[in-house]
Amino acid sequence: MDSQPRVIIFTTPTCRYCSTAKQYLQQKKIRFKEVDVTRDAAAARDMVRRSGQQGVPVIDIGGKIIVGFDRSKIDRYLNLN
Repeated sequence: MDSQPRVIIFTTPTCRYCSTAKQYLQQKKIRFKEVDVTRDAAAARDMVRRSGQQGVPVIDIGGKIIVGFDRSKIDRYLNLN
């Protein structure tokens, strides 16, 4: 596998879609960094700055932002088929 772009997923512990997104990335063997925005106010501000959104999940794939769990965008940005 060629080098994967950096993946950051901004989450909260109670977010169903966050869990689904993390499971999906794990199934696809994608490495990612999880950031819990309930524990880190600076990270929450960073997420809003990147996405313009308060809602989670926000997934940053090599600087491209996905708000929510959007499987087709995740696949496209990671070149998954």
